[in-house]
Amino acid sequence: AGNSSVLICPPKPNMTMVTWKISPKVGGPCSLGYRADQNKTDRTNCSDSINWKFRPDRDPTLEILQVGIAHEGNYTCEVVVPEGNFHMPYYLTVLVPPRLTLYCDDQGNSVCEAAAGKPAAQISWVLENNSTPKEEGHDDGTVTVLSKFTAYSTNVTTCIVSHPAGNWSKSIAC
Repeated sequence: AGNSSVLICPPKPNMTMVTWKISPKVGGPCSLGYRADQNKTDRTNCSDSINWKFRPDRDPTLEILQVGIAHEGNYTCEVVVPEGNFHMPYYLTVLVPPRLTLYCDDQGNSVCEAAAGKPAAQISWVLENNSTPKEEGHDDGTVTVLSKFTAYSTNVTTCIVSHPAGNWSKSIAC
């Protein structure tokens, strides 16, 4: 999320038409089209953040600026040439790194929170812990994970958060 994404559609000699068909998981479909005989591009229901990266007559690559969760879904490029139609399908998955917070609760326990990540983050502790993480799903598809470390004999605890977007750790003394 937040970065640009580029989906490559290999150009072919003698292209007569190129169409990107986009079906996001949320919201309605959109399309970008190019007709070589008229040297004309067309767009239907696509936001300004979705566009050709280059001139479609030379390279029909698609670029999505500031990728958000709403961009997740199916993207198919169709290239029409005299020999037939060629399809290049993609499924765009959007990763959202969680916000990591580590704090002490009223009982002196360490609490590690990986907020609003997509997919849900995994939380572990440097020292073994019998805590079962709690997950809370949000309407936008992100998940907050909360894990509590009950310390009996140690002062400093370290929380480790693992996620496809990266790994982080924080330490605290409660």
